[in-house]
Amino acid sequence: MPQANLITLSHPHSAAAEAFRSLRTNLLFSSLSDPVRSLVITSPAPDEGKSTALANLAVTLAQSGHSTIIVDCDLRRPSQHEIWGIEREPGLTNAALETGKTLPLVETGIENLRVLPSGAIPGNPADLLGSKKMDTIIAQLAKMADIVLYDVPPVIAVTDAALLASKLDGALLVLRAGATRRDHAEQARELLERIHVRILGVVLTNAPRDSKMGSYYGE
Repeated sequence: MPQANLITLSHPHSAAAEAFRSLRTNLLFSSLSDPVRSLVITSPAPDEGKSTALANLAVTLAQSGHSTIIVDCDLRRPSQHEIWGIEREPGLTNAALETGKTLPLVETGIENLRVLPSGAIPGNPADLLGSKKMDTIIAQLAKMADIVLYDVPPVIAVTDAALLASKLDGALLVLRAGATRRDHAEQARELLERIHVRILGVVLTNAPRDSKMGSYYGE
């Protein structure tokens, strides 16, 4: 079962859950002329909440009737299998090695939402994410869902995020209130823009609770 930190499931009427629904709406309606069907979610540095933010956004997309797949491409510190309470293997790396095999997608128990976990940790994740085999997997996934969300490592730390983002429709950048350094946020934006990645928006995690908003939603 998913962990309780999925606020969209544990407290669906909270202000935080509503914020993820607003993010979903903005994401879908801001790109009507150029629909977003695949995107990476990353952060400037570790421990800024990107993986949990991705999982919560995925829940809201699935609940609105959009077939959604989460792909754990953080092949250094994967966490989607922990968030969803599933096995890490088989997963993405297994699919990359086994030509012609069905992608090992895992049902989450939520209608319209599946996960492709990371699989075994490879020796050089950047090589796998930049490979032609990864291009084939991306094409396969695009045929299997309305939208595919890719969880990738922090963009400043390693090249993985930039490699994958350049193959997809865009990126969301996750910042943590009170923790993300301004210069790191600027550096992450510049790195993505330099390779012509479409930055779709910024997600702020750990933001101070608005007491008025909380009372409105009954929390």
